[in-house]
Amino acid sequence: MNTVVGNRSSTKKLVLCSILTALVIVLQCMGSFIKFGPFSISLVLLPIVIGAALCGSTIGAWLGLVFGVVVLMTDAGAFLAISIPGTVITVLTKGVLCGLGAALAYRYIKPYRPTVAVATAALVCPIINTGIFLLGCLTFFMDTIGQWAAQFGFGENVAAYMIFVLVGGNFLFELATNFVLSPIILRLLQYRRQA
Repeated sequence: MNTVVGNRSSTKKLVLCSILTALVIVLQCMGSFIKFGPFSISLVLLPIVIGAALCGSTIGAWLGLVFGVVVLMTDAGAFLAISIPGTVITVLTKGVLCGLGAALAYRYIKPYRPTVAVATAALVCPIINTGIFLLGCLTFFMDTIGQWAAQFGFGENVAAYMIFVLVGGNFLFELATNFVLSPIILRLLQYRRQA
């Protein structure tokens, strides 16, 4: 009897992982079409957070990896032209670590405060994603980013350019969207599972 319950649980997890993988692909491919004023709002981190919370660190890392691969195929052209290895390392690392970080945050906080665990995972995911992106920029693309900063009128203030132009409002909207929607979606999914 235990084997049947274990198999059923594994099958549900596999199905959920498959659905969330498809969502990551679709949301990343369609992300540039979702606008709030001048900002593109990326909803792709939502299924990563949900998968990390419901399925654990392996699925969270997998969903992050899928996110990274799709970014490489759709949105990384400017950086690929500068450094292919730097772009691949940065994009895949930020994807995998944002999924893994969300899963670990959720796992370690959930026993004490389940609601806080979801909110924390929803914050950790975009923070890691953006933080690794900025580290990758500093490591692999600093000369070019310095040129871009000068062209945009930032002069020698590359840090301001990176914060206000490269990540800026998109990060804040992504953070807020994840913080608000992830707990709601997770609660709905958990309610559905209990029904």
